[in-house]
Amino acid sequence: MNRIVAVIAAHPDDEVLGCGATIARHALAGDQVHILIVSEGATSRDAVRSRSNAQVELSDLAMSARNAHSILGSASLEMLAFPDNRLDSVDLLDVVKPIEAFLGKLAPATIYTHFPDDLNIDHRIVSDAVQVACRPIPGCGIKQLLMFEVASSTEWRVASPVAFSPNYFVEVSATLEVKKRALSAYASEMRPWPHARSLEAVESLAKWRGASVGVIAAEAFVLGRAIV
Repeated sequence: MNRIVAVIAAHPDDEVLGCGATIARHALAGDQVHILIVSEGATSRDAVRSRSNAQVELSDLAMSARNAHSILGSASLEMLAFPDNRLDSVDLLDVVKPIEAFLGKLAPATIYTHFPDDLNIDHRIVSDAVQVACRPIPGCGIKQLLMFEVASSTEWRVASPVAFSPNYFVEVSATLEVKKRALSAYASEMRPWPHARSLEAVESLAKWRGASVGVIAAEAFVLGRAIV
């Protein structure tokens, strides 16, 4: 039976970095994968936030996201406009509400989102908001809550009280190249080797995660909750 899957990420490109090959694998299996991106992903680069001054960059980023998800085979893409790297200036409830609405109209069985102890503040807040929206009240249809790593964020937090220690792996040797093509659509967000957010680093991480469980390539997750 085909599944409905939701991926909720803070910024455009986080979703592909975190679980792009898994998204492609779901799509190939006939699952419906729906993407929600919470923050606009550009205005933090200026000293003062100005959406009007960043319209070209925001438009280009939205086009990159659409192209990336056309490559991955996602069923839908929704992009909100919360401030980039400033989610700590927003009441958590205001982040939770649109996530609840997104999940309410889809009723997904599986959800992928950020690991809650990343360096990036938006990643942490989105993870918290998703956990609130997914609280296991009676009648909740969510069967799996999985938390992904984002290269150049998860591993950059030092002395973290909770390290990313994956306990759930998806074998992605058949879809790793699809992930890399989708990341190429986000060319403005990628960096040259040896940056952690380079295509070479992404491939190396997938191979390392695969080798750690005895397969060619994998994406790794922390299992937040599972109901079987």
